[in-house]
Amino acid sequence: MGDAAPGAFTDEVYAARMDRTAYQAAALGLAGVLVTPGPDLVWLCGYRPTAPIERLTLLVLTATSQPRLLVPALDRPTAEASPGAGAVRVSDWWEGQDAYAAAAGLLRPHGRYAVSDATWALHLLCLQASLPLATYQPLSVVLPMRRAVKDEQEMARLTAAAAAADTAYEEVLGLRFGGRSERELAADLAGLLRAHGHSRVDFTVVGAGPHAADPHHRPGDRVIGDGDMVVLDFGGLKDGYGFDIARTVHVGAPTDEERRVHETVRAAQRAAFGAVRPGVSCQEVDRAARAVIEEAGHAGHGARRTGHGVGVTTHEPPYLVEGEEQPLEPGMCFSLEPGIHLPDRFGVRIEDVVTCTEDGGRRLNTTSHELAIVR
Repeated sequence: MGDAAPGAFTDEVYAARMDRTAYQAAALGLAGVLVTPGPDLVWLCGYRPTAPIERLTLLVLTATSQPRLLVPALDRPTAEASPGAGAVRVSDWWEGQDAYAAAAGLLRPHGRYAVSDATWALHLLCLQASLPLATYQPLSVVLPMRRAVKDEQEMARLTAAAAAADTAYEEVLGLRFGGRSERELAADLAGLLRAHGHSRVDFTVVGAGPHAADPHHRPGDRVIGDGDMVVLDFGGLKDGYGFDIARTVHVGAPTDEERRVHETVRAAQRAAFGAVRPGVSCQEVDRAARAVIEEAGHAGHGARRTGHGVGVTTHEPPYLVEGEEQPLEPGMCFSLEPGIHLPDRFGVRIEDVVTCTEDGGRRLNTTSHELAIVR
């Protein structure tokens, strides 16, 4: 089940990403960017190592030379067969050789480098020992928006991931909730996501009754009962790109208060979406949602932030939160997920992935925000 996988990104796409990152780093006075296995490596050059990553794998990007990918010798065939191999120069190191000395040969002894966030402390400490006069900074600090603006091919993958997640949600509404544990329902939801083409399920939150008030609840053995409000929050990857969606359902007829709270969250989500347009800061979108929640008398019960970026990971910059002045740009993709959490009682959250367009916003998730009644 699920749509056919899209074609691979070309060498030209990977080359453009690496060049852009290298030149952005140079503009900040950095000697280059160092990337080890993780989402940045996949996004920049298409390489995902299969061997254990305690062996040093390092992509070196500078504005003055071709991208270099240093890999263990046993991984060289895999690296040279990876999607973006034509855009990098691959070199290797052998077992018994000092991998960090080999890496040092690609770097400037006094250079200042941005290092990918997924880099193991082992690798960074050994690089520091090999080049004690070089300095290092987190890549997410110096270039936080490097993956934020998506191209057309990325947008197509994100749209497909959201559509498949919508289908899984619509199907889960047909399952029985009452009398089953949160854990059982979470497993069913994960199965539906995989059936609709998601290669990785990062989380399937099923929070029932008072557990719905916990934004990070882990599904457990609590049996879902009649009268429970149930938050469903699930995310993962399809064809390398993420989705993150939340809906709130109710087992049986809800109370008037539960309906009011749910309608407040719907209104907050609409307000946040209405604020999306180029040039608006991330914090302004957060404020739009928060104003609705506070006006309804739920100050202090809202979500800690209104959203986060979505791309090759399910949580990445930009973050829609007070204090983040980053302006939105066309092509940015992020979640809008306001919520109200009433401790020990119930909670409501509604979340879509949205993209900023030239003149506003577009929802990638299109399933109803109505409070669905389940059995």
